[in-house]
Amino acid sequence: MPKQTDLDRTYLQMAELWGKLSKAERKKVGCLIVKNGQIISDGYNGTPAGYDNTCEVENKEFHPRAKNKLETKPEVLHAESNALMKLAKSTNSSDGSTVYLTMSPCFECSKLIIQAGVERLVYSEKYRNESGVNFLNENNIETCFSPLKPEVPAKPIEILERKPKHPAWLV
Repeated sequence: MPKQTDLDRTYLQMAELWGKLSKAERKKVGCLIVKNGQIISDGYNGTPAGYDNTCEVENKEFHPRAKNKLETKPEVLHAESNALMKLAKSTNSSDGSTVYLTMSPCFECSKLIIQAGVERLVYSEKYRNESGVNFLNENNIETCFSPLKPEVPAKPIEILERKPKHPAWLV
């Protein structure tokens, strides 16, 4: 039987692949829900069924120093919300399951995760606001940060000695 850390990494890699199905331009997020070694649901960020699945619109009030000209449409569902709603339509239960997310959940999705009876969350990238993870921890949901991409340390600055242009014995 594989170690839990190996399983976590594999499920996160699968969630990352699943997230690539998203039509979002700014951030593609994937989610898997696993229970007793079985994937019982999956999801990625996108619009509800029946929509054209365009996730962003151009921000008309774009500030030149802003990071992005696009903003997420209000009808877009997060990956974990999509996976939980898909699961709600099935005969499976999320009680005691693990959620694998390529980005930590927002506060709103954390409420859904708690309500669904999820016991554990594993995520590979930190959302800009960690209130969702903090809320899960406050409610005794185990959370594990497991980055898929190693954090790149800053390169040390090399201090080079100035060497004379000519060897000293020539001067």
